[in-house]
This record gives sequence, structure tokens and C-alpha cells, in this order.
Amino acid sequence: QVHLVESGGGLVQAGGSLRLSCAASGGTFRYLTMGWFRQAPGKEREFVASTYWSGTLPRYADSVQGRFTISRDNAKNTVHLQMDSLKPEDTAVYYCAGGNSWQFWGQGTQVTVSS
Repeated sequence: QVHLVESGGGLVQAGGSLRLSCAASGGTFRYLTMGWFRQAPGKEREFVASTYWSGTLPRYADSVQGRFTISRDNAKNTVHLQMDSLKPEDTAVYYCAGGNSWQFWGQGTQVTVSS
């Protein structure tokens, strides 16, 4: 069982940046595909970004391509999401997830972007 804990959320103005972090414990993190999802009020949870265990072939949702960057540090069991040029529509609870079928989830961290 892998335990995931997100941090780094907060309130930021449009155009600003935030860096989310996800710390993993309790399992073999280095072999897990890791990703970020988000859920805005009244909307379904959606995919944001993912990275394979090797850190290669990152994938991004079209809505964040070119603005967000996912990275991981297998030595520290962490995965990060650098979010730049934030927009009000990026406001959501952001979740860290792991595993080939996303079977591991964190509790989420709130990101609010003001206009």
C-alpha cells in the first residue's frame, strides 16, 4: 500500500505560479506511474499530467500543456507539479495519484487562482 500526501496548494493571482509536491511512503514508489488530477466545484475529476517510473514520456492535458511541468525524484519518493501562467479556470482541488490503474490517491490540496 502506498500513502500519498500532497502539499503546496494555495491562493495565487492569475499569471502566477505554484509548485505542488506529493510525498509517497509505504511502497515501491520508483516503479509507479505517477500523476496529477484535479476536480473543480461541480465538475468531474480530470487528468492533468503523468510521468512513468523513469520520469520519461510525460503526458499533459491539453488545457495545461506548455504551462505545467511534472517531475519526480525517485530518490526522495516525491513527484512535483510546477504550475506557471495560472488561470482562474485552474482553480480546483489537485490530487496526486499513482499506479498503473491509479489505485493510490492522496487527500488533495486546494489551488485557487484569482482573476
